[in-house]
Amino acid sequence: MKRTIDLYGVPMDLGADRRGVDMGPNAIRIAGVVERLRALGHEVHDHGNLDVAEMTTTSSGNKRAKYEKPIVKCCTRLAEKVADSVQAGRFPLVLGGDHSIAVGTITGIASVHRDRGEKLGVIWFDAHGDMNTPETSPSGNIHGMPLASVLGYGVDSLTQLGGFSPKVTPDHCVLVGIRSLDPWERDIVKKSGIHVFTMKEVDQLGMAKVTERAIEIASKGTSGIHLSFDLDGLDPDVAPGVGTPVPGGINYREAHLMMEMLAETQKLVGMEMVELNAVLDNRNGTAEIAVGLIASALGQRIL
Repeated sequence: MKRTIDLYGVPMDLGADRRGVDMGPNAIRIAGVVERLRALGHEVHDHGNLDVAEMTTTSSGNKRAKYEKPIVKCCTRLAEKVADSVQAGRFPLVLGGDHSIAVGTITGIASVHRDRGEKLGVIWFDAHGDMNTPETSPSGNIHGMPLASVLGYGVDSLTQLGGFSPKVTPDHCVLVGIRSLDPWERDIVKKSGIHVFTMKEVDQLGMAKVTERAIEIASKGTSGIHLSFDLDGLDPDVAPGVGTPVPGGINYREAHLMMEMLAETQKLVGMEMVELNAVLDNRNGTAEIAVGLIASALGQRIL
């Protein structure tokens, strides 16, 4: 299925402790994402990078939710752009930046589906749960809170972004690849009722079965699936260029299998690729992996 793709870069690093993810969008561009997608027959409009406040010149503010105000401001702008893209029948592809930007992406897509009386499904690929709140987070870093925010947990400025909450419901949301949760975060994950496939389930069931079930959950009763892809969900041997690597992750072929199976459904309505840290990467190799995965999610086949 040929698409018209709106590409937005969001060089956000305010949600994380470690600098470098602000270079992610341009690293993925340098690795050839636009050319790769056009070669597949898609029409791609690269809208450049959103303006994001600089960490070096911005106060962190609330220590329990660092840089809350500039992150909310950026996510609000991103939500508006993504909503315009979806309303026009285009596919928003968002390049991060840290995972806090997902609040903006999902708000934008969910707002359009909500106005149509429809529901959005989400597959969240990550090593971490991203379901902390200011009360549970050991660090106060908002990139560990975005999934909680779109489910309605956490700071009001994020949960109420776009004027509605929740953006998605737990019965339509799936976590895949999880292997690192903070102690108090576990309670939120369990209480929320969200569907979780940890690395244990991936090992036991295999990636094909996990992806099949994830698609079934995210698509049942929804009008489409948004894929939020954190590169640290991959094993560090595959993707070293991430800020919070966790050993024992998804391998190269497992990740491509998931993307290929999602592409076959033709139910993807949006995608973001986040947490690429170019400073920690090796010759832009993780960015090249990101481009390949995006291409697989948008229709590239082996044969």
